[in-house]
Amino acid sequence: MATTLPLRLLLALLLLLAPALPAPHERGLIFNLDTGELCLQSAQCKSSCCHRTGGLSLARCAPEAAEFQECSPKSLYGVYYRCPCESGLSCDVDKTIVGSLTNSDFGICKDPRRSNKSQ
Repeated sequence: MATTLPLRLLLALLLLLAPALPAPHERGLIFNLDTGELCLQSAQCKSSCCHRTGGLSLARCAPEAAEFQECSPKSLYGVYYRCPCESGLSCDVDKTIVGSLTNSDFGICKDPRRSNKSQ
């Protein structure tokens, strides 16, 4: 009976302190990765861009391309040499069959609303 009382006190203390413990991070080990973290597919990154600088480099999550930056059109590969454009922008690129296969079609991010106004 003497050993059950401290155990009950410990359990009661843990129950009282549980709401004060910090909540787990929203970031996961496989998905919802931050910029700079290693990735295998763009679906893993918060930014939706898993970027590598070369064929032998490790891919890391990177921010999407801003207006007037180099970009890649969205593809099925999930790993890019240039990130796709931010939401609302389009990647102005001349697509080729070889470039589509090798993931090497690059363009420039442009705001489609701005280019329509200038015409």
